[in-house]
Amino acid sequence: MATIGILGGGQLARMMAIAGAPLGHRFLVVDSAEDACAAQVAPVMHADWRDFSALQQFADQIDVATFDFENVPADTAQWLTSHTCVFPNPAALAVAQDRLREKHLFAEIGLDTPAFAAVDSLDDLRTAVARIGFPAVLKTRRLGYDGKGQAILRAPEDVDAAWQALGGVPLILEGFVAFDCEVSVIGVRSRSGEFRHYPLTRNWHLGGILSASLAPVQLPDSISKRAVACARAIAGHLDYVGVFALEFFVKGEQLLGNEMAPRVHNSGHWTIEGCACSQFENHVRAVLGLPLGDTAARGFSVMLNWIGELPDANAVLAEARAHWHDYGKSPRPSRKVGHATLRADSPDEMIERLQRVGKALDRQAQIEPVIVGLAEMWNRG
Repeated sequence: MATIGILGGGQLARMMAIAGAPLGHRFLVVDSAEDACAAQVAPVMHADWRDFSALQQFADQIDVATFDFENVPADTAQWLTSHTCVFPNPAALAVAQDRLREKHLFAEIGLDTPAFAAVDSLDDLRTAVARIGFPAVLKTRRLGYDGKGQAILRAPEDVDAAWQALGGVPLILEGFVAFDCEVSVIGVRSRSGEFRHYPLTRNWHLGGILSASLAPVQLPDSISKRAVACARAIAGHLDYVGVFALEFFVKGEQLLGNEMAPRVHNSGHWTIEGCACSQFENHVRAVLGLPLGDTAARGFSVMLNWIGELPDANAVLAEARAHWHDYGKSPRPSRKVGHATLRADSPDEMIERLQRVGKALDRQAQIEPVIVGLAEMWNRG
């Protein structure tokens, strides 16, 4: 029996511990938040990321360390490598923490991206806008997620306001992509270098936060194979161990790299019920050096994110093969507080299930895009 240490005590750590318990392993979480929801299922040490005395106690009690949160300071992750095994390695974490380094990595493996430019001053921003054009998205290079740390520039008058809002930290300007859809690949690589991936997942966002995911999706082979090949290449390039997500924009036959998450990912939550071995179990297997599990989809799955507060569970639980996840978090605007996963054997069955749930919860705005996407992708009228 091994003890896995997790830096970060959110819902990802919570689901990782739940997945790993049947394998006979224990978990210890470290987080500075007093209300870390992983405390429901695993012991939590409350400590700051730079409290190295506390981190020494943490390292002394575990066999391997991993993350539920990519923005752990790189020097903290590096320090841990002198005291325990750490997966993924801090170098991989550092790349994913910086959007500019991430884009350069994508270019290195041959993955196209939206046009981009580093921005460290207002003059840099004006020069970048002149080259990239409008619309464009100004982002912080570090610490941005779920739509945070971003500003859309649609016209020249937006430039100064965006700089006032975000300036003072390293930034990146990216060309705006009028994409057809957003997709992600959840990949997993073992200590021995074995790579597996889950079926491509299509994602929808509201307000910059993931709203729904559908898997598997039907895309041209050229797109699907290219996405998987890029995920495999990045995992090998970084000598990555564990689960990660690679997110893309699809526009016609073009595949553009958006970002990488060096951890289990929200767009992979459907794998808990939708696959024989979930992303969470496979992450545990990978970091412990165990054989990787089966990543094939079992029918169709749709994951619905609950943001801010939970809706009534009964409308979901009344459906066959419906699964409810309450993270035990207090309600708060823009906070991920839970999710539900619906499963079906066919697109038609899934559409009917989504229609009933959407009507019962009065969440047509969240669910209708998924229904439309299913109908278009599988040629349902």
